[in-house]
Formats: sequence, structure tokens, C-alpha cells
Amino acid sequence: MDCCRVFPYCHIRRWSGVLRFHRFFEPIANETGWSYTQISLAASIRGLEMSLLSPLVGILADRWGPKRLVFSGVFVMVAGLLLLGTAQSLTMFYLAFALLALGASTCSVTVLMTAVTNWFRSKMGLASGIAICGFGFSGLLIPVVVNLITVYDWRMAVNILALGMLFLLLPLSLFLRHHPEQYGYFPDGRKPSAAASLDELGAKQVNEAEIRVKPALKSGALWRLALSRMYQMMVVGAVSTHIMPYLSSIGISRSRSSLVAMLIPLISVFGRLGFGLLGDKFNKRLVASASFVLIGAGALCLAYISLTNIWLIVLFLVLMGTGYGGTNGILPPLGREYFGRTHFGSIYGLMEGIGTIGGIIGPAIAGWAYDN
Repeated sequence: MDCCRVFPYCHIRRWSGVLRFHRFFEPIANETGWSYTQISLAASIRGLEMSLLSPLVGILADRWGPKRLVFSGVFVMVAGLLLLGTAQSLTMFYLAFALLALGASTCSVTVLMTAVTNWFRSKMGLASGIAICGFGFSGLLIPVVVNLITVYDWRMAVNILALGMLFLLLPLSLFLRHHPEQYGYFPDGRKPSAAASLDELGAKQVNEAEIRVKPALKSGALWRLALSRMYQMMVVGAVSTHIMPYLSSIGISRSRSSLVAMLIPLISVFGRLGFGLLGDKFNKRLVASASFVLIGAGALCLAYISLTNIWLIVLFLVLMGTGYGGTNGILPPLGREYFGRTHFGSIYGLMEGIGTIGGIIGPAIAGWAYDN
């Protein structure tokens, strides 16, 4: 199957990636007087809701496919952005993030990877890497968003993002496909021979591990993957949410901080593609372990950045960006290898739900540390 089929998923992930709100934190705090702990709590609420919704979304992705979920979720995200742009109280602010979480959950990696998993097997690593590269390319929009905030204000910037999402994501959602069998294919683009019997076609289709949800819950592999994902999201969530105010607090200008924030997801593209390709050729467990090591080394470098050893930013970007992208690129193929594709959405949704707990804990702890 031609990897061009995954490009719509890539573009949807790019626009979903815009909803990382670290570049809005300082303008919101300056206008409203809310503390970083209060603002960070909104990201935690968003993470909690997405964590609770992730298993349900995985089940719906298996049953309905990505088109219906993404199409309806776009309207909910737009409503959340418009409410955020008019929020005058913390209650409205938190409600807006709850709507954003509800809509974003339908465009999450669980939904998109479920569709990609259905179409690919032998090149699953490369396909998943391409599909989630969109989030990495969202870094290109960070300077655009920062300039919008500078020229207008953060509220107008949010409204502009809402319109962009409405006019770009809705058409893209119409290109999404569910099972290849619905279009006369098998995974990897194999076409059934006209002379093939139904038994032969069925044998081709099920020639891989297919694990149901209940047996998967009893599997140590599911819990190891979920806990690994949780710790990864805790570290990366804290870094990506607070990277700009953290760098500003140690004397680095806002323009340079925004450049660093842009480069993290951009550099992650190399990790997403590279580790996806490595996973197709080598042991996926070892490849995944290497990506976690890179994230830890990158976080260690970040802790020691100062004006006197500014060069550590480069090392931090390379290690954190590559490792962060690598985990996102290798975990879906690893999950497919263990559990197959028939119930992939339901199982991976559980993994992401558990993993998102780390995304809740990380930003909140980092926000508390910054305030104190």
C-alpha cells in the first residue's frame, strides 16, 4: 500500500498539535493575573478527560472508523476554542479546555493509529512514523501563533485558529478510511486474486496475532507498554507545556524560547521516521528502549541549561526531540505486533488512557515548582 494514504492523518496531527498551549501561558497569565498553577490545571483537566475518554474512543475507532470521529470532533474543538477566546473566569477557562479535550480525543493518536494499523503490517513502522509526523510539523506554526498574539492578542489568535481548524480539518476528515477490505484490499495493499477461494482470503487476513481486550488486560506486555507511555508523557508533557516560561526564567529571551519550542516537535520528525524505520528492521523492544534513554538524557541536559552553558540547549533539543519522536513512532507498531489489528483501537485506547495520567501529573508538578 502506497504510504501516500497516510498523509491526511499527518495533516490532522499537525493541526491537532497546535492545541499545545504553552505559547499562550504567559499572555494569559499577564492579562488575567492567574497563577501558572491555575493555568496548568487546565492542561491537567484536558489530560484527565482525554485519559477517561481514550478507552471509549478506541472502541469507537474499531467500530466506526476515523472519519465519523474526526468530523464530529472538529466541531467540538472549534466550540472549545471560541469559548476559550471569550473566557473571563477560571470556570469558563476550564470548561473550554474540557470541550477541547472532548474534540481532540477524536483526533488522537489512538484513532489515527487504528486506521493506519488496519492498512499496514510489514511497513507499519514507516507508516506510523509518517502519520504522526504531522504533530512534529506543527512546530512550524509556533512562530505564526506567537506573531498572532503579538500583533493582535491571545484571544484573537485563538479565534483565528478555530477558523483555520474548521476550514482545513473538515475536508481532510473526508479522506480517512477504515478497513482496507471495504475497498477490495488487504493490509499492505494486497489485492485478492479473482480465482482465490474465500478460505484462502480468510487465511491471508488472519495470518497474524489477534488478541481480544480481556486477554490483553491479563498480559504483562500491555501494562509494560502503558506504564512506559505514562512516564514518557509525564516528562514530555512537563517539558513541552512549560519550556517557554522555564527558559524565560533563566534569562533567555521569549523569541529564543519560542524557537526552542518550535524545534522540539520539528526535530521529533526525525525520531518518528527514523525509529519507525528501525522498528521495521530490528527488534522493536530494543528500539523503543533506546528512545526512552534519549528522553531521559535530554531532560537531564535541560536541568543544567544556563546562560553560561547555553550550548546544552542544542544537546537537549537533539536528545529530547529525537527520543520523544522515537517513542511516538515505535509504540504503535510494537502494540500491533503484540495484539494484532482487529481490536487494536480498544487495546491501544486503554494504553493511551493510562499513559495520559503522566501527561496530567507532569505539567501540574512543573507548574507548582515554577510558582514556588
